[in-house]
Amino acid sequence: MLAFTNATEKQSPTVIGAGCKVTGDIKTDHNVQIHGEVIGNITAETIVIGRGGIVKGDINAPVLFLHGTLDGSATVNTANVFNAAKMTGTLAYKTLNITGNTGLDCKLSKRKEEKGQKNE
Repeated sequence: MLAFTNATEKQSPTVIGAGCKVTGDIKTDHNVQIHGEVIGNITAETIVIGRGGIVKGDINAPVLFLHGTLDGSATVNTANVFNAAKMTGTLAYKTLNITGNTGLDCKLSKRKEEKGQKNE
């Protein structure tokens, strides 16, 4: 069995596995990986929506890796959108990286830097 933490690391990723469906909001200060389905909003340090992963709700995170489907809006610093990705809603970002042809059917909104804040 794989262990996600060790004695010096007290955080482990939240993983919603394939075939799992969660209804409700997720709020954490570490990483979230979605390979199943979440109906609710997600706030985390890094959000990974894997291939086959579905989120129906809004997300807020410094970093997003979108391989699957997001049916909602995202507010992020860095958005990494991959080949199989699909999204509706609004993607508000500071940095946007798109790899390949995606199924983005959303509004793109470049976020402005706040005074005294460096781009993360």
